[in-house]
Amino acid sequence: MSFNGFTGEALRFLFENRMNNRKEWYDSHKPDYKKYVYNPFLELIEELIPTIMEIDNQIITIPSKLISRVRRDTRFTKDKTLYRDNVWFVFLRDKSIMSTSPCFWFEISQKGSSYGVGFYGAETKSMANMREMIINRHPLFLDALACYESQSQFVIGGDMYKRSKFPDQPENLKLWLDRKNIFFESVQNNFKLAFSKELPEVLRQGFLQLKPIYDFLCMIEAYGG
Repeated sequence: MSFNGFTGEALRFLFENRMNNRKEWYDSHKPDYKKYVYNPFLELIEELIPTIMEIDNQIITIPSKLISRVRRDTRFTKDKTLYRDNVWFVFLRDKSIMSTSPCFWFEISQKGSSYGVGFYGAETKSMANMREMIINRHPLFLDALACYESQSQFVIGGDMYKRSKFPDQPENLKLWLDRKNIFFESVQNNFKLAFSKELPEVLRQGFLQLKPIYDFLCMIEAYGG
């Protein structure tokens, strides 16, 4: 089946599941999760796989490995809420090293949706390599920079240091250099896109547009100066 858009029922299930916060409630409503959340994500992913393979044929394309779990891992957090009220997918090469593997993502939440490319949580070494590539004006960085500065759809994100470590660099480069993590996202504060059957095409075009940035991020781990 082709993707026809998410629905209000998906958001309602996620919200109620989080509010009830009980395995018994989730188990009794699991058919709703499959129908309104999981299956539409499967359909969306299937429509995107050819484009993702065009971008990078090393990326994982098994849908069950790409969709976030509805139950949270509460072992290492003070928040013991069992279930989340948002869902996302990630396209990346190796999920076991998510912090060093850049990914494409799409997420739907109670506030709207977002999609883009970047690190889930880049390691210190990764960011150090990135800064060295920027300082040295590596060709892949220059392509990524040109890609970013030629558009207005995606905004650079990631926590920044309070004080610039590179005060002598141009302002546009400090946007990259002074970050602890880095990603590029398009945020929708409504559900018009998520509820539209045009979502796969919008994501296809967006991911293709971000390919120079993705290629640069992929090179970070292999960079040796």
